[in-house]
Amino acid sequence: MANADHGGRPAEGFGATATGGAHTRLRAARLGLWLIAAVLAARQVAAVLATPRGERLTDLETWVGPNGVLHVNGSLYASTRFTGTPFGGLALKPLTRSAEQALGWGWTFGTLLLVVALGLIAARALPPPVGRRTALLAAPVAVSLLMLSLPVRNTLWLGQTSIIPVLLVLLGCFTARGQRTSGLLIGVAAALQPTLLLFTPLLWCTGRRRAALATGVTFAACTGLAWAAMPHDSHRYWVHHMAGVGLGGPADGLANQSLHGALLRLGLNGPLEVALFLTLGAAVAVLALRRAVRCFRDGQLLLAVAITGCAAIVVSPTAWQHQLLWVLLTVAGRVGRRASDRYVWPVTVIVVMTLPAKMILPNMASLNPVRDNVVLLAALAAATAVPFLSRTSPYYRAPLPVAYAPAPARFRHLPLLPALRRVLTRPSLLLELLLLRVTYAAYSQVRLAATGGSNSAGRAEAEEHGMQIYDLERTLRLDIERWVNHTVAGTGWLREFLDQYYTSFHFVVPLAVLAVLYWRRPGDYRWARSALGFATLLALVGFWLYPLAPPRLMPTLGFIDTVHGVQDFSRPDYGTLTALTNQYAAMPSLHFGWSLWCGVVIAVLASRWWTKALGLLHPLLTALSIVATANHWVLDAAGGAVAVAAGFGLTYLLSGPRAAATAAAAGHERTPARKTVRG
Repeated sequence: MANADHGGRPAEGFGATATGGAHTRLRAARLGLWLIAAVLAARQVAAVLATPRGERLTDLETWVGPNGVLHVNGSLYASTRFTGTPFGGLALKPLTRSAEQALGWGWTFGTLLLVVALGLIAARALPPPVGRRTALLAAPVAVSLLMLSLPVRNTLWLGQTSIIPVLLVLLGCFTARGQRTSGLLIGVAAALQPTLLLFTPLLWCTGRRRAALATGVTFAACTGLAWAAMPHDSHRYWVHHMAGVGLGGPADGLANQSLHGALLRLGLNGPLEVALFLTLGAAVAVLALRRAVRCFRDGQLLLAVAITGCAAIVVSPTAWQHQLLWVLLTVAGRVGRRASDRYVWPVTVIVVMTLPAKMILPNMASLNPVRDNVVLLAALAAATAVPFLSRTSPYYRAPLPVAYAPAPARFRHLPLLPALRRVLTRPSLLLELLLLRVTYAAYSQVRLAATGGSNSAGRAEAEEHGMQIYDLERTLRLDIERWVNHTVAGTGWLREFLDQYYTSFHFVVPLAVLAVLYWRRPGDYRWARSALGFATLLALVGFWLYPLAPPRLMPTLGFIDTVHGVQDFSRPDYGTLTALTNQYAAMPSLHFGWSLWCGVVIAVLASRWWTKALGLLHPLLTALSIVATANHWVLDAAGGAVAVAAGFGLTYLLSGPRAAATAAAAGHERTPARKTVRG
């Protein structure tokens, strides 16, 4: 299974045809990517080593620390804290003599080196043909993705050994010379993580039968050695705990991303759950191995290995977060006939493996089964369902091109802003949903972090800024908030209407506009979405630099909070939403900014006058509601308008006019342009 024919070597003729400038830029890009990888690695190491003792390397301390289970004369599994195999415990025994501090530093940097080695091997294992650019840039990109992934971060934080089995398998598949050496390495990996025995039938079915036999013999020898050295522990692990079931955290905990854990979370238990787990696990293993064999024979060896590893995750009784690295390796597979779909699977995998599930899906009860098992679902999809393209497919190297119209960018003399192409086709819905969800989750986190993580952390500063805004408005004779607030509060029907408008339309209208544009005007959707994104990013900068107390949270000015009720200013944290969001993220007002964006987009793109009028009415009603409910100052709305104007301006500067004007100038209609390029 050695990868001798596709090591990612550059084409020989490249040097004769490439210009010196292109070669220099490629080297600069490679150096920049390696610097990014180094920064990410340094950040991970610093985050671990800067943490106080007792809070870092907790698993390593549990095993080999002064009071660790490997020091105990009794069973390793008496407290269920040790989750490894008896062979793993036997291999870790010599480390119990190391000092904790020296072991912590050595273990952390050693794990870091293993991650780098893993990235280098994965980059060299890419299926041919591999161009020079890909060959040079794949390694730092792979290392960077590994450093960002949750399994590696978890491994570094806990002091786990989960990188070692993955690295041993890749070494056995792609660098080992001779089938016996390959089988030896994979057998040791299986002795540390038993479900990796799935690689034995893969080796056998792909004609590497000596390697398969060597894997089985090595696994049996390592397990037998541990059984001879620690018979009581071996009996408890293999018989009492049934290959580790019940060790570590609760099997139905969210950290266990195996099929067994998912069935337990769904409420199944007892013999029915065991029978269902065994039946579904066997079906997944068979389907995954058949797909892996096809990928192997197609020359996609890395993808075959990744699919088998994903099957091992699914069928394992317990698959903790630090053991889920196999899913990330499936980015090597290509999916989609169209160029616009080519990035859907890689982006999905990267998002799933680098972000917590709560950032990917909202906290809704109906979505809990998906959110709680998102990594498992990704592994299951990779093992059984994702339609990876064969290298013999005509779409593997030449997907269907993207329709576009030329859109010259402004400031073309700047090297970072070359002439761009205006894509007129609809983007991937899955990627857009992921983008919206992740962006909103990051937006919420930044809002809360802008005052130190709580309202009390920035209360004094925010109230001081509130007085500054109030004084400025009185100077400009704009201080109408209190009059409007008390007038509306005394008019029942108007108060209810504006309260409802404030709480209901902030998200509904922008999402509705985006949905209509996505379906009916895909080219304009990209332009409008980019403007909204820039405006929101600029607003986050404002929240961070200038935390501002809204009128309702100014205790001495006598405003009435018509939406949230009476505030208890005697408490450090107050208000009905303080646990969810930053109440001092008020300048600029995105309530008004997003409504103004909706009004501008509708006014520009709508074809009927009454639709344009309704679009422009929305920001006016929003402005009235944010002032009447005492949630914003008048100048907050002005700040929101500036942010939106800057968002539209940046979109125009970076990508030129919107799609309709570009297509018309290029002789296109409003439908996707006929001119295409291979993407």
